[in-house]
Amino acid sequence: MSGQERLAALAREIIDANKYMTLATAGADGSPWASPVFFTPDGYRRLYWVSSPTARHSRNIFDHAAVAIVVFDSQAPIGEAGAVYMRATAGEVPEAEVEAAAERYASRFPELKYFAPEELRAPAPYRLFRAEVAEHSVLVRGSDPEFGTGVDSRRTVVL
Repeated sequence: MSGQERLAALAREIIDANKYMTLATAGADGSPWASPVFFTPDGYRRLYWVSSPTARHSRNIFDHAAVAIVVFDSQAPIGEAGAVYMRATAGEVPEAEVEAAAERYASRFPELKYFAPEELRAPAPYRLFRAEVAEHSVLVRGSDPEFGTGVDSRRTVVL
């Protein structure tokens, strides 16, 4: 396995193993806002989550669709965590796609309340959102035998 393949496999493993992501948005005035949300990936280029349209991160997305996302294991020992960083465009799932996307979202969380499509449309209090990922990168330890530089860094991977 090449080094790039190893890093891409690591990125997939991290996304598959974790249920929370940190969603970073920007307000209309450019002020940053970060929110933890649980998510369901659809492959590695589309991520879904449910949120109130009145939540600050949702309002920010309505104003400015560009977001950043980080998925990582917060339980990993210090110095051993892996992370996947993503640049994406986010928005509410279009009406015509809500039913299929709601099924996909629910497939990862059988222990949670199932959101029927009508519970994700106005005037219900929640909506289904998605991020279309444009770029993935992974945390590379400074000691990595192939890509290490002595300090931790990011390296872009293709998923």
